[in-house]
Amino acid sequence: MGQIQIEKDVGGIAGLCVITPALHGDSRGWFMETYSRRDLEEAGLEISFVQDNQSMSKKGVLRGLHFQKRYPQTKLVRVVQGAVFDVAVDLRRGSETFGKWYGVELTAENRKQFLIPRGFAHGFLVLSDTAQFCYKCDDFYHPNDEGGIAWNDPEIGIVWPGVKDGKLSDGTMLNLSEKDQNWGGLSRFLQEEREA
Repeated sequence: MGQIQIEKDVGGIAGLCVITPALHGDSRGWFMETYSRRDLEEAGLEISFVQDNQSMSKKGVLRGLHFQKRYPQTKLVRVVQGAVFDVAVDLRRGSETFGKWYGVELTAENRKQFLIPRGFAHGFLVLSDTAQFCYKCDDFYHPNDEGGIAWNDPEIGIVWPGVKDGKLSDGTMLNLSEKDQNWGGLSRFLQEEREA
């Protein structure tokens, strides 16, 4: 393998990977390969990405937990400016770790990337004043295909760093879209799956 280090099945959840690209630098600056299909394939990860996305969010913004209903996507996510706490929740039918979550801090400095396979809900919380978030997807965006699960569902029990009573530890209020404030929990997801 060339330019990346891959930690597979993080948190004991099959398929979730944390990837750290190698950094090459000197007094002039640095360089890194942020993506190499060859390196992923050598690690047994064969994914054909078709779309790149980038977003900017302010401190306290919490996006998620989102998933695609009929057109699931594998995502490779990273932060190019700032810091976020990134979370994936296993929603794969028949998975031994169904409903289990794993979170990792992604920052421009630590260069970590989070590979989230199809069948997971995904979300992140912005920890820095602003953060720019980039991700690759292995399927195109399909309007009206988004589903979601409540970020604070006690059945899942995500521990968001520094969050208490709807605020970060420095007093910054959490900032969620109206849609993200109204998703149901894991139980509602299972009920909707049975009714589908």
